[in-house]
Amino acid sequence: MSDKNILIHPVWLRATHWINAFAVLLLVTSGWRIYNASPFFPFSIPANLTLGGWLGGALQWHFFAMWLLLINGIAYLLINFFSGRLRRQFFPVSPSAFLNDMAAALKGKLAHADPRKYNTVQRVAYLFVMLDIVLIVLSGLVLWKSVQFPLLRELMGGYEAARRVHFFAMAALVGFVAVHLVMVALVPRTLLAMVRGR
Repeated sequence: MSDKNILIHPVWLRATHWINAFAVLLLVTSGWRIYNASPFFPFSIPANLTLGGWLGGALQWHFFAMWLLLINGIAYLLINFFSGRLRRQFFPVSPSAFLNDMAAALKGKLAHADPRKYNTVQRVAYLFVMLDIVLIVLSGLVLWKSVQFPLLRELMGGYEAARRVHFFAMAALVGFVAVHLVMVALVPRTLLAMVRGR
């Protein structure tokens, strides 16, 4: 079998990846509109980068995308876990391997010989974004149903603290996406693999 015919990403992985990407785009842009309605920093997000048109519209988009991300994210995690892919692709992770791969990446010498296997930097980045999305969902629950989740609200330091947790977790996700897009631009065959699977 030639390299062009080797399966890199199965259909379920590609589908959940692109659904997550779509949901995150909707969540971030509608979330920026929601933030603009009551900013807690001395700046607002430019309106042309936001979604929803007004607060009510942004909330509707945000709730739709929230459910999309939640259902799709649970499916992604369950399939990863029960197929054994979570263990195979994301572990083990060691500090020394991470530092070595990070040093190689910063020098532009990180190998991408086999796109079916993640290097340690990728493993850490993907594990981070999974945990970050969990934090976004939990803090979002506090913002959406604060009265129904009093323990979660208190664990986050109260409603206003949860707003900041949600904002910074979102900013971390946007940072991840930005770096991810740069890496895709540097290694474009990874995009082809995520589209075609091979």
